[in-house]
Parts: sequence; structure tokens; C-alpha cells
Amino acid sequence: MSAQSSFDYAVIRVVPRVEREEFVNAGVIVFCLEQNFLAAKVHVDGERLKALWPEVDVDLIRQHLEAFPKISAGDPFAGPIARLSLRERFHWLVSPRSTIIQVSPVHTGICDDPERVLDRLFARLTC
Repeated sequence: MSAQSSFDYAVIRVVPRVEREEFVNAGVIVFCLEQNFLAAKVHVDGERLKALWPEVDVDLIRQHLEAFPKISAGDPFAGPIARLSLRERFHWLVSPRSTIIQVSPVHTGICDDPERVLDRLFARLTC
């Protein structure tokens, strides 16, 4: 059995009409400093978004959501935020915002495999 490490995670949400505070979970970010891990997975459910707001631009939402995995991975084409340290990128990604793309409060846990945690949380919270 591998050593246990603490991890933090947040759920990425799409809030089509901020004033109504209704949202669709669209992804998860997992950060485990001890294992040098930061990753995000996203999925856009256009039907669910359109049920909340028929005029929502699903393609634009998809473009914005796709930045989360790129920044998490440190993709050199993802802009200056992607060049920050793992910790700085995580804190930037989970910082509160009042836009159509928001994140939940940060939650914590213990794991031995943060990649498996990411997959499990993504399956449980977004599908």
C-alpha cells in the first residue's frame, strides 16, 4: 500500500443565470502537493445547461471549461497562470468568482492515488 497523502478538491460549476443561483456540475479539480499532482477533468452537458437557460452558449462554456485542465497541467499555451507553481495554480483555479463558471468551496481528504480520486469524484459528481 502506498503512503497516504492529503488532497484538496473543488467542483467546477456552470451557473447559466447567476441571479438564479442554479448550477450544473461540470468538472472537478484535485490537488495533492505531497504527490506533486494537480489535475482537472471537465464535461459539458449541453442539455442540462439549456434546461436552466435555453439561450446559453454551450460552445463558449466549453471553451472556458477547457482552460481548467490546461492550466492544471501547466500547458505552455494556457497563458501566464499555467506557468505558476502547482499551489499557485490551484489557488487561482479555486478562487471565488461571480461569473458563469464558478467553483465550490474546497474540500479535503486522504488518498494514496490522486488520479484515481479525480476519476472517482468526476464520475460521482458530474455524471
